[in-house]
Amino acid sequence: MARVVLAMSGGVDSSVAAHLLCQEGHEVIGIFMRHGQTLEMACAAPGQGTSSKSPSESWDKTSGLATLPIVSVRSDHKQGCCTASDAADARRVATQLGIPFYALDFTDAFDRIIDYFVEEYSAARTPNPCVMCNNWIKFGRLFDYAASVDAQYVATGHYARLEGADATGSYPRLLRGLDDDKDQSYVLFGVERPLLSKMLLPLGNFRKPHIRALAAELGLRVADKKDSQEICFVSAGKQAEFVRRRRALAGDSLDTSGEIVSVEGRVLGRHDGIEGYTIGQRKGLGVALGEPYYVVRIDADSRQVVLGRREDLARTTLTANGANWLADPPRRAFSAAVQIRYNSSAQPAIVTPTDHDESSGVPRRFEVSFLQPVHGVAPGQAAVIYEGDQVLGGGWIEG
Repeated sequence: MARVVLAMSGGVDSSVAAHLLCQEGHEVIGIFMRHGQTLEMACAAPGQGTSSKSPSESWDKTSGLATLPIVSVRSDHKQGCCTASDAADARRVATQLGIPFYALDFTDAFDRIIDYFVEEYSAARTPNPCVMCNNWIKFGRLFDYAASVDAQYVATGHYARLEGADATGSYPRLLRGLDDDKDQSYVLFGVERPLLSKMLLPLGNFRKPHIRALAAELGLRVADKKDSQEICFVSAGKQAEFVRRRRALAGDSLDTSGEIVSVEGRVLGRHDGIEGYTIGQRKGLGVALGEPYYVVRIDADSRQVVLGRREDLARTTLTANGANWLADPPRRAFSAAVQIRYNSSAQPAIVTPTDHDESSGVPRRFEVSFLQPVHGVAPGQAAVIYEGDQVLGGGWIEG
C-alpha cells in the first residue's frame, strides 16, 4: 500500500483516521502542526516517542522536520486545537497505534494566516482562517513535506468524501461527508484540483457517533474528547482584542472606531472598532434597542456599523472573487446550490461565471442570484457551489 502523511490534531477524528489508514495497510506518518502560538513547547531528544517504523535519519535532516515536542497540560481551558495538550494526545495515539509521529514547525505559515485574519477584520470583512489553513498548510505545506519523505498521499480527519472520477477522468470528485451534521466539504473548496488525487479522507463515509464508538473500542483516550469549536489562535469572542493587540505589536495605529447607526441612518451609539463586529451578529452590539437587532452592514471607509432587523439581513444576490473550481470550469450561467457559511445550508441559485482568464478561459469571479432571499451574506466568507453532494468550486464573497 501507500505511504501517507496524516495531519494529527489530537482529536478523536484524526486519531481514528490514523487507525483506519493503518487498517487499510498504509504506512502512516503522523504529523502535528506547531503554529508558534502555544506556550511551554520544547523539543525532545531525536527519536523520542517514535516507533521502530520511524522515517530514516536522512528524512529528518533534509525535510526541516521538528522533533517531537515535550508538552504540558493545557492551562487555558480553550476548546480549540493545536495546543500543547492536543500534541500530547496525538503523540499518545501514535504510540498506541505504533506509527511514527513528528511535529512540524509551521510558525511562518500560521503567521501568514494571522496576518490575513487581522487584515480582513480591519477591512470590515469576516475572515475564515480554517479554510486558509486547509489551502496554505494542510493541503499546501504539508504536501511539500509529504514529497520530501516520498509519501504518495496527505490525509486528514475531515468529514468529506473523494469518490469516482470527474467528467475528464483525471480527478476524483469532492463530495459532502455522509454525516450531514459533520460535513466539512465547505472548508475544502479552496484545495487545488490536481491535489484531489493525492488526498485521502478516511472519515467521509462514517457518522460521528460511529467514530467515537470505534475510538472507545480501540481504547483511545480521546474517544470522548470534545470537538474543537474555536479558531486555534484566538479565544471565542476575543477576536477584536486579538486584532487590536496584533496591530499594536506591528506599530499600526489604525483607528477603526466609529458610529453605530440604524439602516435609516439614525445614530444609535459608538463602537471601539469595526473588528468587533460581523454580518449577522446579534449579541454584544454595544447598544440596547428593546428588540432584536443585527449587524447588517459594516462600512470600512466611514467606520460605521449598521444595525437592522432580521428582514434587513435578507439578500438575493452576491458576487465572489478568487474562484477555485473542483469540476470543469463553467462558461455560462447554470443552476446550483450555494452555501454562504460553514454552518448554513446550501440554497438554490443561478450562478453566472464572470471575469474569464484570457488565456485559459477559466472564470475568476462569479455572481449568485438566489431563488429565495438568504440571510447573513458576509464579505470575506466563502460562497461554495454544490451540485447535489458534489463541490463544484467556490470563491470569496465581495458583496
